[in-house]
Amino acid sequence: MKKYWYLLALLPSGLLAQSKTAKPVSAAPASLVNVFLGSSGDHGQLSPAASYPFSMMSIGPQTYPNTHTGYEHNAVQFLGFTHNRMEGVGCMGSGGNLLVKPFLGKQPADDKLVKAKEQASPGYYSVAFANKVQAEFTVQQKQGRHHYRFPAGDKGLVFNLAHHLANRFVAETHTIEGNALQGWIETGTTCNAGIYRVYYYLVADKSLTWKEGDNHTLTAMVSPEVTELNISVGFSSVNTDYAKAAITSESFAQCQQASVKEWNKVLGRIQVTGDNEKEALFYSLLYRTVQSPYNISEPDGTYRGNDGSLQRSTDTMYNGWAIWDNYRTQLPLLSLTYPEKYRGMINSIAGLYQYGKQDYATDHEPSNTVRTEHAVVVLLDACRKGYPVAWEGIIDSLIREVDSLDYSHPDKALESSYDTWALSQILALQHKTELSEKYKQKALQYRDYWTREFKDLTRNDVDRMQARGMYQGTIWQYRWFVPFDVKGLQSLMGGEDAYIAQLDRFFENDYYNHANEPDIQAPYMYNASAQPWKSQYYIHKYAADTVVQYYFNDNSRGIDPFVDRIYKNVPNTYIRTMDDDAGAMSAWYVLAASGLSPACVGWPVYYLSVPLFPTVTLGLPGNKAFAVQVKNFAAGNKYIQAIEWNGKAIHRNWLTQDEIMAGGKLVITASDKPDTGVITDKWISTIDAAGK
Repeated sequence: MKKYWYLLALLPSGLLAQSKTAKPVSAAPASLVNVFLGSSGDHGQLSPAASYPFSMMSIGPQTYPNTHTGYEHNAVQFLGFTHNRMEGVGCMGSGGNLLVKPFLGKQPADDKLVKAKEQASPGYYSVAFANKVQAEFTVQQKQGRHHYRFPAGDKGLVFNLAHHLANRFVAETHTIEGNALQGWIETGTTCNAGIYRVYYYLVADKSLTWKEGDNHTLTAMVSPEVTELNISVGFSSVNTDYAKAAITSESFAQCQQASVKEWNKVLGRIQVTGDNEKEALFYSLLYRTVQSPYNISEPDGTYRGNDGSLQRSTDTMYNGWAIWDNYRTQLPLLSLTYPEKYRGMINSIAGLYQYGKQDYATDHEPSNTVRTEHAVVVLLDACRKGYPVAWEGIIDSLIREVDSLDYSHPDKALESSYDTWALSQILALQHKTELSEKYKQKALQYRDYWTREFKDLTRNDVDRMQARGMYQGTIWQYRWFVPFDVKGLQSLMGGEDAYIAQLDRFFENDYYNHANEPDIQAPYMYNASAQPWKSQYYIHKYAADTVVQYYFNDNSRGIDPFVDRIYKNVPNTYIRTMDDDAGAMSAWYVLAASGLSPACVGWPVYYLSVPLFPTVTLGLPGNKAFAVQVKNFAAGNKYIQAIEWNGKAIHRNWLTQDEIMAGGKLVITASDKPDTGVITDKWISTIDAAGK
């Protein structure tokens, strides 16, 4: 007998202590990472910059011509090296501050940097140029190291303090003291909204002769006999004193070793075993997932708030947000894998409401930032997962934000309804029953918008990109975006059978588009029906098999479609026009490969599927582990035949956050054929579930 599980209440996990990683993987995970993945063309908008987990500093190459992250894998001419970036986001990117270019001769214009050879790994980047100049970089926390090798003769460095990926320089100040340069730089954030300021301190280990140039440029000449030069750089969102204090006495090699150690610790939080190529792809995408947000706290807890004022917190505070569709994948993954960091992230998101949070970046940001839409959903989700949220100081701000949501286009109407539902749930958790009911009824109005805009599939624009003023999707793609009330969505479609039939039509006609995110939850949605094996099939297909995709920006159906695997460990991975969106698409793969999919962000529930590895182990607080084992693991065995949870057979295809975080063993028996009777209990979201 089937059961519909309406999730009425879930207790907090309370497992937010310092995490400990379980036994290390057979190969150090950082050694498996390909940092060039997604770094060519419009295939991820990623870079091979030397970085450190969740650090506001990443030192990477700036190639010509300018691109979103400043780097194109196929480019041979370099403009120099910059010290920060926002990985995988649209518009013209964000970051690219403090450009440094080494050159030979007496003037920067005398020399061009033409790439001869490059290599990179987590925490490290190096390149050799045709002119015999070599450069390598590493990053540890908020400090970085440059190491240059020059041929004998005239040489120098040019510092461009006005450089920025989106050409949105605002202002800078600097001072020179001997071999040291310090100051701050203000530039615009991503997508033409707001500004941020970064403080820096930079010092060389050899004598430099400085010359001020035009347009905020400086030239530093190096003695002709010098063949090696080391530079140390520190960053801060607070002031130059903290930037200077970020620089330790450690050598380049010691900083690099510390960076690799941290990357192994962070990546090793999830252990997979199986095919070597698949392991490398998995850890490369997990590496992409944890590039942001950024730690903006100083060691003493000082940080700069979004109003520009200095604050202090016992929690590590974060910025560098890109809360858009990564709230559906990356942030839920971080809540599972890094609970000791996620607590600070949630406090940081809640803190935004104290400083006049906007959908896009505000007038004052502590670091380069994109947007913070759907933060209300993230806060609800975190609360239900046991992360404390200081509601009392921000409820009024949450209400004001939801009251100003945009319903002017069909896609906006559904997205705004999701936020409104989240607010109603938060108010219920705060025992504000009357207000909760008010916003629940407002969220229920999605049904009117859906019936008017999305029900009729005979209209001639249902597969037309950006029809009816929508942003980046079609009617077919956006119509599934009712994660908080799939039960109601089924009713609007005419019942569960009609729901399944329309999902079938959607996928069989390749209307689904993984190049952008309006419908990335759609492969999960058979789990809320009598045919959950179809979700098992499609999750596996889009994670690991060849697919047909039409490009999201022009929907050129029938004209040069994408026919390939989406996730490949190459520079031009992903589909053309597909941004990684701050780890959103990388995290989708990591979750799918682990056999987990968030059922509805705002409820701490994960659907299960067959992992892409025989074993997956998540290290948990208290030296516990959540271990997944696949019996009958084989390439074609993508269907669930049986499930055991801690030694007992279960007949549901979902687990809660509490169950996962408590640790245990999940055994999935896989088959090459669907088992139509193994799942008898299913979880399906409904707006009628009360937040208690």
